[in-house]
Amino acid sequence: MKEIKTDALWVHLHWLTVLAELGSFTRAAERLDVSKAAMSQKIKELEEMAGVALVQRTTRSVRLTSAGEKLVDELRDPFARIEQSFFSVRDEAGPVRGMVRVSAPVAFARQQLVPIIGDFLREYPQVRIQLDVTDRLVSLGSEGFDLAIRHSQQLPETHVALPLCETQTLLVASPAYLAEQGTPQTPQALQQHNCLYYPRGLESPQWRFRQLNDASETVLVRIQGNFATNNSESIRDAALQGLGIAMLPDFSASAALAAGTLQRVLPQWQSVDAFADRLWVVRPYAAQVPRAVTTFIHWLRARFVDG
Repeated sequence: MKEIKTDALWVHLHWLTVLAELGSFTRAAERLDVSKAAMSQKIKELEEMAGVALVQRTTRSVRLTSAGEKLVDELRDPFARIEQSFFSVRDEAGPVRGMVRVSAPVAFARQQLVPIIGDFLREYPQVRIQLDVTDRLVSLGSEGFDLAIRHSQQLPETHVALPLCETQTLLVASPAYLAEQGTPQTPQALQQHNCLYYPRGLESPQWRFRQLNDASETVLVRIQGNFATNNSESIRDAALQGLGIAMLPDFSASAALAAGTLQRVLPQWQSVDAFADRLWVVRPYAAQVPRAVTTFIHWLRARFVDG
């Protein structure tokens, strides 16, 4: 049997653990910053040297064989320790550097984060930001994200969650709509207006409010409208067209309010349980966090501390 030089296997073995974590040749290649063909070739070479199949390939997914699972189980912890040790040593000196993979909600990313991200990149030129803009709650661990910005009341207990800033839910409409249809003075008056809303399954749409100077009592209003969507930017754009009254998180409405293209409605009333009242930065728990990740988190929290 041909002698195998084990020191030539380290790259192959590491790539196998990444493939096992992400379950996709494409995503593993993106994580490693190599081509999908190179990724496939490395796994093929490793299987040839091992003399046994390690990966089961289908058109839609990748699964490890029992031999592959056994190998990855034994490699996962040592490789994690090696990675942590390396980043710890490297981060102790020199400029902040490295890749930070971030997931953020669409409206917040487009309207609040992207307009200022250049400030961070100019301050830390050796850091690269890879931003995934989605309203889907991604799995940080399995999808390879270093952190996520979440607008949610429910946070994963297995992750570290740090408050970013408080948010408000606002009721808004265009000046043209209010001039034509009138401005409601009470929550009950909303029943006579076209309301633009988030669909909540098959439930009839309803909004709940409480008065700012009297939080002891809430008012439930069943609304109606001819447009509903699960994206706040789309609701905002419909409101800008004068289609109706919209309920939005403040980070989605702030620019239009400042420009005067949208106006507050019922400012003396506060929405209840429509959107979360805080944005969070969430990252997987790790004994050692890359310096680029912690630096970006600290920068974000400093920039958004006032909302």
